[in-house]
Amino acid sequence: MSTMAAHDERATAEAGAWLARLQRQDVSSDDGEAFEAWLAEAPGNAPAYRQALAIWHEYESRAAEVLAELAGPRRRPAPSRRWLMGAGGFAIAAGLAVAVLPPMLTKPSWDTYQTGKAQHQRVALADGSTVDLNAETRLRVSLGRGERQVVLEDGEAIFHVAPDQDRPFTVAAAEHVVRVVGTQFDVRNRDGELAVTVAEGKVQVRPGAGSVSAAPVMLVRGQKLAIDPAGVTKVSSVDPQEAFSWRSGRLVYRDQPLSAVVADLNRQFPQQIEIGDPALADIRITGVIVLDDPGAVTQRLSLMLPIRSVPSERGLQLLPK
Repeated sequence: MSTMAAHDERATAEAGAWLARLQRQDVSSDDGEAFEAWLAEAPGNAPAYRQALAIWHEYESRAAEVLAELAGPRRRPAPSRRWLMGAGGFAIAAGLAVAVLPPMLTKPSWDTYQTGKAQHQRVALADGSTVDLNAETRLRVSLGRGERQVVLEDGEAIFHVAPDQDRPFTVAAAEHVVRVVGTQFDVRNRDGELAVTVAEGKVQVRPGAGSVSAAPVMLVRGQKLAIDPAGVTKVSSVDPQEAFSWRSGRLVYRDQPLSAVVADLNRQFPQQIEIGDPALADIRITGVIVLDDPGAVTQRLSLMLPIRSVPSERGLQLLPK
């Protein structure tokens, strides 16, 4: 075998290995840097990888046929199979069969992310998307080949979705599904109330199987969809940064009851605030609250509202002035 032929054979084998490696769910930035170095290592590496990609696309389009062959009696594959594309293609396809087919035969894996009281977390997903979790939030993520799925079980999160036309990104929350390709938006699912605010791109919010809502709603930048527990839907124009403000330590309210504000504050601080008089719960608030510490927050609230705060066993208690 000539030196050139040996180099081509090695590049073909390495290309198949790299393609399989980059398909893993746990692919990292270190993998990406190593891959870039391999591409530049020899003139034949980039063409070999392009061939591997072409074989993979053909292989993926014939996955059902390949699975049927693997499940049936063993037999020598016919040389005319297009997805083999010659001896080099066979080496790549064989490597992909080992690295990729086992995940295809199993259920998609899910990763769970959760924050507690007074905790925020930023999650970098393998597809390039990022998710910022607000306090007391729980969500599950599955990055499949045909779809990227998130289930927001409870809480609030800001999603910055990496564009991928072949893999839509969906967020299931409060019996609705938010569907996007690439955009930035906030989803809040608290006590059966759903709110979706779009900062970039556009999203579609459609009812899930158990929802009483009838039709999907398309939202664009600067729009907010709110759905209460009874299914009443409202679309309004907003400043998206108000919905994102918790990420920078602020909460913005427009005509919200004190009970809702206190519920949000109690997620942000270990020290808890109680409403000591039920008559205070419905007082409406419009303004910006800086999340520094509960004492300072309640002191500023007392300047805006007819309330005062006193120490309690759990932290602070709000009473009428």
